[in-house]
Amino acid sequence: MNNQDSGTLYVVATPIGNLGDMSQRAIEVLKQVDVIAAEDTRHSGRLLQHFVISTSAIAVHEHNETKVSADLVKRLEQGESIALISDAGTPLVSDPGYHLIRMAGDAGITVTPIPGACAAITALSASGMPSDHFSFEGFLPSKSAARKAILEKRVNETGTLIFYESPHRILDTLKDMTDIFGAERESVMARELTKKFETIKRAPLAELLSFVKADNDQQKGEFVILIHGAEKEPDTSADTQELQRVLKILLNRVSLKEAVAIAVEITSLKKNQVYEQAVMLKNK
Repeated sequence: MNNQDSGTLYVVATPIGNLGDMSQRAIEVLKQVDVIAAEDTRHSGRLLQHFVISTSAIAVHEHNETKVSADLVKRLEQGESIALISDAGTPLVSDPGYHLIRMAGDAGITVTPIPGACAAITALSASGMPSDHFSFEGFLPSKSAARKAILEKRVNETGTLIFYESPHRILDTLKDMTDIFGAERESVMARELTKKFETIKRAPLAELLSFVKADNDQQKGEFVILIHGAEKEPDTSADTQELQRVLKILLNRVSLKEAVAIAVEITSLKKNQVYEQAVMLKNK
């Protein structure tokens, strides 16, 4: 239930590179709120200055988020309005803000999103990868062993996997991905999205690793890595149902051995699979 006397917490997306992507609504909200909660006030200061936004800003980052969030919720309860922004893109997507949003919601504060850029979705939209089913994985661990352990858990995922990565780990991460997913797994590297040196490269993982390794410029900037999902296992449920229907008819007329032989010929399924179903039905 919303607190009617409280202010509003706005979750404001900012550009991931090109300042032309800043929405007019975002600018208006940032000018009108009482305070801006920014991941890095120095970094965001340049953005605010560019759009002539004079609203004061307070830092909310991973090291102080829990404490500062409690103070900000009190201010919201007293009627102030606050805008949450991250260094770039949509807040909370691999950025601080979860505790603040959660505490505000629990306190009955109205939370209003101001949509805009998000590197993960921007990369997916131009990647040529399946977008009907995808999983955002964020940043992987810095240590190779921990990184590989997570990748191994995702190796059979059928949806597109989306990762963020930093320049000093990009080669190690691509190598680990090649080891775990295989050299031929299709992948996309989206680098410096919306910026001057934007690169979107789709290739098998081994080829993508070689491409990045061969060019130092391709090892700089902000990265989104997309991995094609694993091939789906064929759906055999319909085949199994049809097999059982055929076997029930046959088992009422011939021996189990003859039923299996005939069913294999009719369905073109493997003999072992047919035999297992036949034994199960016979023993019911």
